[in-house]
This record gives sequence, C-alpha cells and structure tokens, in this order.
Amino acid sequence: MSNGQWYPPEWPARIRALASGELAAVTPRRAATVMLLRDDRSGTGAGGPSVHMLRRRTSMAFAGGAYAYPGGGVDPRDDDRLVRWAGPSLETWAGRLGVDTPAEAQAVVCAAVRETYEEAGVLLAGPAADTVVSDTTGADWEADRAALVARELSFAGFLERRGLVLRSDLLAAWARWITPAFEPRRYDTWFFVAALPEGQRTRNASTEADRTVWIRPDEAADGYDRGELLMMPPTVATLRALRPYRTAGEALKGAESQDLAPVLAEARMEGDELVLSWPGHEEFTKHVPAEGGHTPSAPGGGPEGESA
Repeated sequence: MSNGQWYPPEWPARIRALASGELAAVTPRRAATVMLLRDDRSGTGAGGPSVHMLRRRTSMAFAGGAYAYPGGGVDPRDDDRLVRWAGPSLETWAGRLGVDTPAEAQAVVCAAVRETYEEAGVLLAGPAADTVVSDTTGADWEADRAALVARELSFAGFLERRGLVLRSDLLAAWARWITPAFEPRRYDTWFFVAALPEGQRTRNASTEADRTVWIRPDEAADGYDRGELLMMPPTVATLRALRPYRTAGEALKGAESQDLAPVLAEARMEGDELVLSWPGHEEFTKHVPAEGGHTPSAPGGGPEGESA
C-alpha cells in the first residue's frame, strides 16, 4: 500500500457476510480517546504542538503496530454517582457530545480522563476547581492507577478518596467515529484534545503499547503518507485537523468549531468492485474485488478509543 492505512484482509469477506445476512452487526460500546498536546519548548509556537501517541504491540491481532492515542471503553461505573466537577456543566457536555443525559456525558468525559491516566500517567484533576495535580509518579499513585486498570477501583471512588475535582475544562471534544458495522468489536468513540498539565510527564503505562512518542501532527501525518507509520482512519483524520494550530491552547479553542457528527464507514458495490468509504474522508476509500472470500473468525483486540 502507498500509505500507512491499517486495512485488515478479512474486511471484504465480513462486508459480504453482513450484506448477505450471514453476519449480524453488534451494538457499539461507548469509548473515549485523548489527543494530549504539549507546546514547543521554545515557546514560539513555530513548530506547533506535539501530540502524545502510543504504538500498539505488533503481536496484537487488532491493529498491531498501529499508532493511536490513549483511550478505551467507558466503564459502567463512570456514571454510577456524581463526581466533583469543574468546567462546563454536565448538561452542556451532554449537548456537545450528543448524548441524552448528564449521566451519559459524565461517563464519556470520565472515561477520557481515566484512560489518559491509566495509559499515559497523566491526570486531568486537582484538589480544587482551579488546580491540577503536578506529580503522579509516586508508588501510591501507581497503586491507584493499577487498581483502576484492573477495575478494582472505580474512577469516582478514586477521585473521592483523593479529594480531587475532575477538570472537564481542560478537555475539549474534537470528533466522533463509530467502528464499521462489519467489525466484531465496535466502539462509538469520542476524540478529545487536552494540554499536558504543567509538572506532569507522560509514560508508557499501557500493556497494549510497545512504545510512546511525542510527535508533531504534521510529522505523524507525513509518516503515514510515506507508509512509515501505520494508523487507522480516525487517527490520520484528527492529526490532519490539528495541523493548523500553533499551540495547545489554540487547538483547545479550535475544538469549539469541530463537527461532532458521527463518522461511520459505508460499503457499496460499484460494478465488480466493493467500495469501502468514510463519508467526508475520501482519502480512506478502498476499492476491493468483489469475488471470493469466506467469513473469518473474529480478530481480537481492544478499542484504544480508535477502532473506528
């Protein structure tokens, strides 16, 4: 392939099986992923902010070797009780995210903050509405992070025990992608943008990643275009959308104008070809011969917020 688009060889067979009724679409699970940004060290903004990305282990059946952002599925306990909250109201968030209730909005935003902490060690919360924790590297923090990953501790319980306020004002919603209907594991994923809090450091805390990088969006997108960096369509699309911004603050402000209409892949027949496309994102269109193939067994893997 001429670029780094991740394209599983089993997709054509699964698309045909879905069209013929042999395969039933599963309901997408809600998920969140965060594009964590860090400004240029010089402070000039000349090179634009860098984004924190992780590379999925090459041994993984789902999107092995692909670059993504920290993220994952909503935990059912992310909205089991109200958490201390700073920033736009839950009602405002519900309207922006396109969900029906404040509880659903809390679940999605909590998932974004929780997954960023679980996979990158960065926590968008503080003791008060105008503060943010400056260091999460101690052994006690790591014990809590591990308990969150193991689902032994709910995020609401974690915040309450530490007396922390979730800083929803440090996040901005950027995009929404839904995994194609023919995939065995589907996610309805909200993409957020956030700036790295002062004093905090990222690290590779994910068991599904073999490396992490800070890279400018234009450099990452160029690497994809050259076929050097493997990525899924939503990753590439969001990287390209970040290119115009000179600072993390500009990107957060720019998020207000981003369209959150869900992006869902479509499959259709054109002559003897099967055409797979993502509306509004023509660069990802694939033309596949329509003949042959059997429905394969479902591949494994997790969301990383990005299996759309």
